[in-house]
Amino acid sequence: MTEITGTDALERVKELVEDIDFTMLTTQDDDGHLVSRPMSTRQMDEAGDIWFFTSEGTDKVDEARAHREVGLSYCDAKGMRYVSVGGTAAVVHDKAKMEELYSPSLDVWFEDGLDTPGIALLKVTPKVTEFWEPAKGKIAMAAGMLKSLVTKDTPDDDIMNHGKIIR
Repeated sequence: MTEITGTDALERVKELVEDIDFTMLTTQDDDGHLVSRPMSTRQMDEAGDIWFFTSEGTDKVDEARAHREVGLSYCDAKGMRYVSVGGTAAVVHDKAKMEELYSPSLDVWFEDGLDTPGIALLKVTPKVTEFWEPAKGKIAMAAGMLKSLVTKDTPDDDIMNHGKIIR
């Protein structure tokens, strides 16, 4: 596996997170259970924070406030691209940031747009991020895996790219 680090890893994570878009946000409820739900990523900013729109009156907001540690799982199964983020969540009421990130496609969930009562941003600040993706494209990866099945050898080390960022 080819390891990607530093600025290259951070740039690649930003591309993956914004391209894959949907993630499963995992929070912890008051009984200690892990609860996941889909969220649409609005942005990964220059500082590495990942932004989402949400409504104040939701369990995820209550859980994020009570237990700030959250997880994000991005999966593009067809492209064999995956990102895992462990970080801390914060509910943000920054009107300028909301105006920057809002698009009409969000009207499905927020019928009055930015004037919808209780609209907020959820900011996740990553602490540990990892990603995996084919090093040479899906076809080359599939061929390498097929070769390994036929020859009974383990796949070449350079079949996948992997990166890990710890803040």
